[in-house]
Amino acid sequence: MSYHLRFNEADPLRIRFALSPLWETQGAVRVLARPHQQGYHLPWLRRIADRARGLDLAPLHLLMPDRGHNSDCLYPPPPGPAVTFEEEIAAVRDTPPHLLADDLARTLAETPGAADTPHGRRMLADPAGAVHWLADLIEAAWEALVAPEWPRLRALLEADVAYHSRRLAEGGLERLLAELHPAFAWTEETATLTVAYRGEHVRALEGQGLVLVPSVFVWPEVVSGYDPPWQPTVVYPVRGIGGLWSESGERTPDALARLLGRARAEVLCALDEPAGTSALAHRLALAPSSVSAHLSVLRGAGLLTSRRYGHQVLYERTPLGIALAVSQPDDE
Repeated sequence: MSYHLRFNEADPLRIRFALSPLWETQGAVRVLARPHQQGYHLPWLRRIADRARGLDLAPLHLLMPDRGHNSDCLYPPPPGPAVTFEEEIAAVRDTPPHLLADDLARTLAETPGAADTPHGRRMLADPAGAVHWLADLIEAAWEALVAPEWPRLRALLEADVAYHSRRLAEGGLERLLAELHPAFAWTEETATLTVAYRGEHVRALEGQGLVLVPSVFVWPEVVSGYDPPWQPTVVYPVRGIGGLWSESGERTPDALARLLGRARAEVLCALDEPAGTSALAHRLALAPSSVSAHLSVLRGAGLLTSRRYGHQVLYERTPLGIALAVSQPDDE
């Protein structure tokens, strides 16, 4: 079973990447209810356990069936490359009630009995009120589960976009789509992107292009969908998730710390993926000014390179920096 996204001659020109804090919040809520998705996120689950117990996520879980239609109105495609959660949730609250009513009814119908639960009946009886109630629940989930970790998550997501943007420049659209996820298959003869996913669906993009959204919490799956009027969107697992929750001290060799100094070595080892100063400062619990000074020294020594991405500067290791970070043995 697959989604088939059919391109015309204009669609390749309108492919864009975007980050979505709203989608990460949806993914985080979903992970809490699905133990098979929790493997990589156990450190995060331990950190948010107390905050999660104070949330009533049952209405949101009711709108997250394993198969079939999931709510488009509550988690629409991000409108821009670096939209804020506040902008996304404001758009959700502005959803026309008639559009939401159909969306909620379709989603609840995917789970037998969901529409007859107290929460389901409340949603269907008053869609205009439900959108604000549900948006409040999503906002509470964002503040408790995702916002404290957003600098770390955003750094990984931005690094993924930077990497795949380079791959697009180097090898074109076919290589990009082939590398994003094993579930993707590009058929040149019909200009069709096939995404192995739960359900059978065909959609012609008709010049709208495609939004590609990397996600931490969607792992290990890929999500494709959205019906008109939403822009076609594919959400795929971000690169580098294996080391996302590891602390810097767990991956900084003592020999490298003696050579560079502990803090500077931790900055170098934390750059498994390109990152900016603020994200590194948050990850390492250091002052941004200190991280900036360490980055300047490491770059001057030829261990890092930098480039501008949007409004920030991303740093990544040079071949020499990679060799130092990964090949230093710990003391016996």
